Amino acid sequence: MSQSNSNDSAMVPSIVLQNITMDYPVKSEEKRFGWDTVRALDGINLVMYEGQSVGFFGQNGSGKSTMMRIIAGAERPSSGEVRVKSQPTLMGVRAALQPRLSGAKNIRIGCLAMGMTPEETEAAFPGIIELADIGDAIDRPMNTYSSGQGARLGFSIGLATNPEILIVDETLSTGDAAFAQRAEAKMQALIDSAGTVLLVSHSPKQLEAMCDRGVWIHEGKIIADGDVEGVSAKYQEWVKLKGANDFAAADEVIEQVRLGYSSPNIVFK
Repeated sequence: MSQSNSNDSAMVPSIVLQNITMDYPVKSEEKRFGWDTVRALDGINLVMYEGQSVGFFGQNGSGKSTMMRIIAGAERPSSGEVRVKSQPTLMGVRAALQPRLSGAKNIRIGCLAMGMTPEETEAAFPGIIELADIGDAIDRPMNTYSSGQGARLGFSIGLATNPEILIVDETLSTGDAAFAQRAEAKMQALIDSAGTVLLVSHSPKQLEAMCDRGVWIHEGKIIADGDVEGVSAKYQEWVKLKGANDFAAADEVIEQVRLGYSSPNIVFK
């Protein structure tokens, strides 16, 4: 695999996306019995490396979560190729656990579903409870949980396998400050051991604090990729102008950012 504009030859790729597109069928409003397609991702080329934490910027509907699901293998792209070093662990606020069962039972179910042995599950159990820190709720059915409690438990279960690639989609925004601090420490330990963390958040400050690289996705395309502070500054400038209904100036920022970005040419050997 080679990249025409990469200076990271000494780094080891953990995730490679080559010309990824994603189309979804939608019922046509103009055709009585026909369907149209909506392109959620359009020609995505991206390489992420071991030991990196990458923050993803973009408004709702920009394609961030679609990309995360494709990287995790939860969805197959319409075209293009995805290569990962190991199976990513995808976490989000809608953890796929059993709502009628207690948190404690869901810990065991979740761990076993991720391939852990019963012995490994029991060994990990106390640490999962400590990280989630939801008190007596651990013994109550999950359908009684707040969204934050459910997200924290799902996040804590997902980390039990010590994944090499971790994808966090808005989970940390649902917890309190103490939980966020514990979660950040866990993710930093993963990065320090040559893991890769991908973080999606609507908080630019959170991405700046936790990531060293920023990627901005706009209308299904990557328009910026670089130092997280620089990407964040331009993104926040655009958000501020758009919020003030200064659409002409906001469009100028988008065009300026696009002109400063060069998509890598990825070739598999």
